Amino acid sequence: MRALLFDGTAVKFRQYQADPVAGPDEALIKVEMAGVCQTDLEISQGYMSFKGVLGHEFVGTVLKCKEGKWVGKRVVGEINCVCGKCDMCQRGLSTHCRHRSVLGISNKDGVFADLVALPMRNLHEVPPNVSLEEAVFVEPLAAAVQVLRQVQIDARTKVTVLGDGRLGQLVAQVVHRHSKAMELIGRHGTKLAIAERLGIPTRLERELQPRRDQDVVIDCTGRVEGLERALTLVRPRGTVVLKTTVVGSKPMNLAGVVIDEITILGSRCGPFADALALLGQKQVDVACLVSRRTRLEAAEGLFAPGGAGWPSETLKMLLTFDR
Repeated sequence: MRALLFDGTAVKFRQYQADPVAGPDEALIKVEMAGVCQTDLEISQGYMSFKGVLGHEFVGTVLKCKEGKWVGKRVVGEINCVCGKCDMCQRGLSTHCRHRSVLGISNKDGVFADLVALPMRNLHEVPPNVSLEEAVFVEPLAAAVQVLRQVQIDARTKVTVLGDGRLGQLVAQVVHRHSKAMELIGRHGTKLAIAERLGIPTRLERELQPRRDQDVVIDCTGRVEGLERALTLVRPRGTVVLKTTVVGSKPMNLAGVVIDEITILGSRCGPFADALALLGQKQVDVACLVSRRTRLEAAEGLFAPGGAGWPSETLKMLLTFDR
């Protein structure tokens, strides 16, 4: 099969990579389309010390598995491969399984390849009215929905979403369905214009003032200074939600977190079923976030050093697998 791998130094395309062997509880899936996200870019810079096939956002068709009901089905798949036996799994917190591997991120080859093996328990069938391009967004959309499971947000909750990239845009769409007092903040007018066309209030980052009046601030910037910015906006006893992983660190004075009793909340994977329902009901618009489609064999360039393959105005990159 063809595959795009990170060898610890660089991302390389291989025309002939060994096919994955599906275990007894796994399905062998033909990947039809995949999405490139910030985590993939960070892995190519050393995040998680991962080596292997990249990618975790995908839609594909099941070719083979022990449970015949899945064969021929178009599916998406949850990224955490879990033991089901440890204390976290037994407590219903399987995304934090003590022994998990994570698709394309930790000890599990990912989906930037013609084939991928994934546990059958991870699979979700894609409704017929959800397109390939929409289905690719299930994993990041589920991550956006997770915020609503962790923080109570209603029509009067003052919410600021920091970051106008692909995740920030999804979070803004999801939260805006519940709060009419929210705003998306970003650096790029062209990206903010996409949200504005969907009725979401926006503002350029350079226009922000430290106002400390927001109930919830959601950091989707992907930058080390995102938390620092969030803390200038959130009110005393408010909540800051961290949605992105960041390579690197920055010294910070956290005294204000203690003084103002701020809650800082990490937020990661979310419910695939809810994300599929939103897409099936056309409650979110993901097609407007697609900036570019690239064939798998031409995708090395997306991971060029210094981000040269990823212009600042780009939102979502999709990989196609047609030969």
